[in-house]
Amino acid sequence: MSCTVRIPSPLRSYTRGAQRVEAEGTTLAQVLASLEARFAGIRFRVVDEQERIRPHIRLYVNTREAGALAAPVAAGDTVHVICALSGG
Repeated sequence: MSCTVRIPSPLRSYTRGAQRVEAEGTTLAQVLASLEARFAGIRFRVVDEQERIRPHIRLYVNTREAGALAAPVAAGDTVHVICALSGG
């Protein structure tokens, strides 16, 4: 199943500047694996070594925040990757 993934500007260097990309999968974990297959390194910026969504990342499927990688994704859905920015 294909969905659209909206990429935030801090991660667009992985997608060659693309703001939106297509990915396959029925869960967020599968969608991120699909992205990783095309854009090496992007998954590690979203998911940590314990397979948890990083604290500064929020993932939404359409308008619902997804708290886990097992969240379902249907064909035609839009996955939004949101990054918090910090620094000084």
